[in-house]
Formats: sequence, structure tokens, C-alpha cells
Amino acid sequence: MKSNHAKIFNHIPLSVLDLAPITEGSNASESFKNSVELAQHVEKWGFNRYWLAEHHNMAGIASSATSVVIGHIAGKTEHIRVGAGGVMLPNHATLVIAEQFGTLDALYPGRIDLGLGRAPGSDQATAYALRRTLNASVDDFPMQVNELQDYFSDEPVSRVKAIPGQGANVPLWLLGSSGFSAQLAAHKGLPFSFASHFAPAYLHQALTLYRDNFKPSEALEKPYVMLGINIIAADTDEKANFIATSQKQQFLNLRRGNPGKLQPPVDNLEELYSPAEIAAVEETLNPKTTIVGSADTVRRGLESFIEETGADELIIGSQIFHQEDRLRSFEIVAGMMA
Repeated sequence: MKSNHAKIFNHIPLSVLDLAPITEGSNASESFKNSVELAQHVEKWGFNRYWLAEHHNMAGIASSATSVVIGHIAGKTEHIRVGAGGVMLPNHATLVIAEQFGTLDALYPGRIDLGLGRAPGSDQATAYALRRTLNASVDDFPMQVNELQDYFSDEPVSRVKAIPGQGANVPLWLLGSSGFSAQLAAHKGLPFSFASHFAPAYLHQALTLYRDNFKPSEALEKPYVMLGINIIAADTDEKANFIATSQKQQFLNLRRGNPGKLQPPVDNLEELYSPAEIAAVEETLNPKTTIVGSADTVRRGLESFIEETGADELIIGSQIFHQEDRLRSFEIVAGMMA
């Protein structure tokens, strides 16, 4: 007999957040082949969206040219929604993003999402290389969102038109890891995706800000929240915990200022990192938002998380070294869906 939790879980759409990981000994070409394979599989398994994230100057992430990879994945799939989770809007001229995603919408009508973030997606030197100036501020982000909405409208007020882009059906999402985007999404009546997979400490504050201040809009009548969560599932708890050491190494190396390629799993992290480093990363990879284990363990974790947060949708990240383990992890999660 299914629990009440399970009944809730079966009505929650599940989506995928792909960082297009470049594993040790591999390259970007192999990463994109793996992403296509995963996207095709999760589409068959009934997942709702497949999003890719903009990062720069990181040897282990291949999705820097996010719109290009989105087009590639959309072209290799049939109906799953494909989008950005997200594009870091301050890195770009707003018109360029409107044209890129207007083009994607023209190529793949009704399938493209655009999640927007305000962080640089890298360090300040990389931000300067992208923008050629640091005069642009993240404080300009609300204005850029307004500009983008105007470019996508049927009758934009701007003298410059986004072609393709004008009249495009590209839903905008605001992404965040703090309260800023939660409040902006609420004010503008847009769907909101929170990065609880790496910022669990601010989750409930952001949810409250969004839901309590939400104003209905043409885009959305009531609040809609998609929460990020890490899931590494395997046939046993022991194997899942072993596989999960790749993700832990990624976060540990990032803390050391050495964000390299995704490393293979190891038997003992304590041989490579200090207890203080491991403790700090395990706090970031909170067990509530980083669920590692067998199907039963993952199901319990998901049911608890959904009940606690009231999430409308979950987007799952899985930094897994071996492609066969990655596919198996999502296959296990797919088995839990209605």
C-alpha cells in the first residue's frame, strides 16, 4: 500500500539539470554525446524538462555556450522541454539572448525554456572577459529581465526588434540561491527555481519570500516553484555512496580553487582531503537536498523533501563519473514516477 507521501510524489513533475560534465580522461565531445544519450533516455522515461547551465572557465563543465547545446539536445529529442538553468543574463547583451532563444523557439516551437540568473557563473576575471567591462552590475538584472520580456512581446516598445524573438513563446523563469530572485519572481509573477542543491540554508527563506509576495501575471496565476536537488541512486546504498564521491570531490576541489574535471569515485575521501574540508562540503551537500542511496532510500528522501517544501516540480542534478551509472541513477528515479 502506498503512503500519502508517495501519492504526493507521484504528481510532482521531475526534470533534469545537466552540467554537461567533462570527466577525467575525456573531453567536451564525449560530454555532449553523453548528454544526448541521457536526454533521450529521460524523455522516454517521462521526465518533464532537460536544462543546461551556463558556467565559464571550468574544466569540468562543457555547457558554457548554453544556447548552442540546448539546440543540439532539442534536435536529438522529440518532445521533452529543453532550456537554460540558467543563462547568466548580466554576462550578455539582452538582445543577443532574445535572438538566440527566439531562434531556438522558431526551430523547436513550444519546447524551449529560459531560466535567468544574475550571477556571473564564474570568477570576476572571466566576467570581465565575457562583458569587456565590469561597470554592468547585477543590480541591472531586473531591468534586463524587463528588456527581455519586451523583446519577446508581440508589440515591443523598443526601437530595436529581436528577429527571431518578437512574439516568441519562451517561458521565462527566474533562478536564485538567495532571496533576491525570489522577490523579483514574485513581483513579476514568474515561475521560480531555487538552487537548493547547493544552497540549502536559504531554501525556506526564499520559498516564503516568493509565495508570500507573489503577484499574478499574464505568465502565471499562482506561484510555481521548481527546486534543485541532487540525486545519486544505485542498486545499493553502498554503491551509491561510492559513486557520490565524485560529486564530493568536485565540490572539495572547487573550495580549494581548483575546479578541474569530474574525478572517478574513490574508496576513501579522508586520504585526499582534511576533515574540515569534508565537513564543509557535507554541509553544502545537505542530506535533505543531496539524496544518495538505493531506490528505497531515494524514495524516502524525495517524499520527505516534497512534503516539507510543497515543491511544484523538482529538477535533479547528478554529477556521476561513469555514464552507465548516470543512466542507471535516472532510471531508478524514473521507476518512482506515476
